[in-house]
Amino acid sequence: MNPDSTVCPVCHSTSIELFLQRDSVPVHQNLLMRGAEEAGRIGRGRLAMHVCLHCGFVFNAAFDDRLMSYNQDYENTQVHSPAFNAYVDQLVTMTLQNSGIQGATIVEVGCGKGDFIKRLLASDPQARGYGFDPSYLGAEVICDGRLKFEKRFYDASCASLKADIVVCRHVIEHITQPGLLVEAVRSAVTPASHVFFETPCVDWILENKVIWDFFYEHCSLFTSASLTTLFERSGFAVQSVEHVFGGQYLWLHARPRETSAETIFNPGATPENAQRFHVVEAQCKQVWTEFISEQSSQGPLVLWGAGAKAVTFANLVDPERKWIRAIVDVNPSKQEKFLPGSGHPIIAPESLPAIKPTTVLVLNPNYNQEIAARLAAVQIEAKIINMMDEHRFTTTPISS
Repeated sequence: MNPDSTVCPVCHSTSIELFLQRDSVPVHQNLLMRGAEEAGRIGRGRLAMHVCLHCGFVFNAAFDDRLMSYNQDYENTQVHSPAFNAYVDQLVTMTLQNSGIQGATIVEVGCGKGDFIKRLLASDPQARGYGFDPSYLGAEVICDGRLKFEKRFYDASCASLKADIVVCRHVIEHITQPGLLVEAVRSAVTPASHVFFETPCVDWILENKVIWDFFYEHCSLFTSASLTTLFERSGFAVQSVEHVFGGQYLWLHARPRETSAETIFNPGATPENAQRFHVVEAQCKQVWTEFISEQSSQGPLVLWGAGAKAVTFANLVDPERKWIRAIVDVNPSKQEKFLPGSGHPIIAPESLPAIKPTTVLVLNPNYNQEIAARLAAVQIEAKIINMMDEHRFTTTPISS
């Protein structure tokens, strides 16, 4: 459990404010559910999102890690999307170019199914790699012995494995005490090492009023400044923090620091944006519920993508499966499964002709072109509704 909800886990300030509460939300967004009833029985938890007025860190003070189960049924692979693949290829290039090391020993913390570290080693045939993740599936040693996987969490016990490059993508937001992870990484690197972390940008969520980007798994959310603060307090010198993936993610590059330095705390506009978000969420939920009800009355409506965004959105606005006919996903592992919580069926794009949807809802604008192409490929004419378009719900027709 979160050991002390009255203290910021990053800067230890007691100046925190509650800005968002949700009761009985699914604790997992990416577990494979094999039936609607099973999906409905998924564990539930509470969101109590607080913002630190001192450093801008955002966290769920009600998070209980005893409810979490990251096992082999946890499936968040996005490699089936051409748009996401292109983005990941850019990250591979950035990682290797910014480190400037060939033949490196690379450690990936929270490697999932191992896609990213496999790409890193494919780009540097002299490199060796180690991946840590309890949800990993596959052989434990591949690439002629150059890449080894361990089906467990990375922690301080891994300090003996000295790495030239440490990569950690979309893990730190799942941890109530993120400083412990960063300190464990610090103990396992050398003065010449390079460290890269990727995590959602909470400023992007708040500024764009993306209510479906607050969910239970993400108990720790960072701004560029609060992420920098955490690494500086943990013995790193931050080289850069870039906004990537259309501004949705932060990509941090840090190096170990041998001497201490003064930490700068900068909450920026995050506390004010968080307080405004509370009012916005209530308004958006009501408007969107009315909107999808109206759209579904004109013909079948589907939602694209069965990831965390869709789970949150569907459970907020259509928990009883009244209006959204199905969730479309390109990941074969998710197809013919069911959305956690609400139990909406998940289908492949090739199954759409049987439904003949008139409306397709999109929660992430990064995939607009890809979705339009997939719809055209299966000869579906429908309105694409971009739910991120400042809540004005513009529509894009698909030509036949």
